[in-house]
Amino acid sequence: MSALLLQRWPDADLTGVDQSTEMLERARAEIPRAQWVEADISCWYPDVPVDLLFSNAALHWVGDHPALFARLAAMLGAEGVLAVQMPANFSAPSHRLIRELAASSEWAGVFEGVRMGEVLEPDAYQSLLSAHFGEVDLWETSYYQRLSGEHAVFEWLAGSTLVPYFDRLSEAQTRAFVSRLKPMLASAYPVRPDGSVLFPFKRLFMLARGPVHRVPRETC
Repeated sequence: MSALLLQRWPDADLTGVDQSTEMLERARAEIPRAQWVEADISCWYPDVPVDLLFSNAALHWVGDHPALFARLAAMLGAEGVLAVQMPANFSAPSHRLIRELAASSEWAGVFEGVRMGEVLEPDAYQSLLSAHFGEVDLWETSYYQRLSGEHAVFEWLAGSTLVPYFDRLSEAQTRAFVSRLKPMLASAYPVRPDGSVLFPFKRLFMLARGPVHRVPRETC
């Protein structure tokens, strides 16, 4: 996405923020002209107000969204734009089954405090963004991912939603947890006659323009 932003605005100063050292090293290698900052977005501030604050599939990992979005509004200049996309699939069978298994008596102690991320309902974002911006556009889109393989949904989730859970497990525990989860997901998302698996995935988009209310600058 950073490359596309620079393609659209080739003269812009681009700053990318991430907590992952590995991801930042890859980004620096691929887009050396941008500034890459290792920081926690929940308390990071730019040095000067920005024209565009863009976040793709990240803010659902951050808690307290009323406070978070107030801080994001404060980062923007007078004509600044906030553009955000977050997955909104947390009520889907895939995510519900993960939470149910993690909360079972066998795993509850291991996964205490682990969260897969979350988002508010769209009307909540409409209200909180309208308190800080003059214009707000909000919409949801469901993408019907056509995956392949008996455990295709598990493989999709293994690199994102399941990462905080895997971080708590030993190698043996991971095998045990996966052996329970895979058949649950396979049952919820059966393989179709053509060998594919249809995996609906909903995403929430928002554009907010013209910040009208500022909050005090605070950092961690």
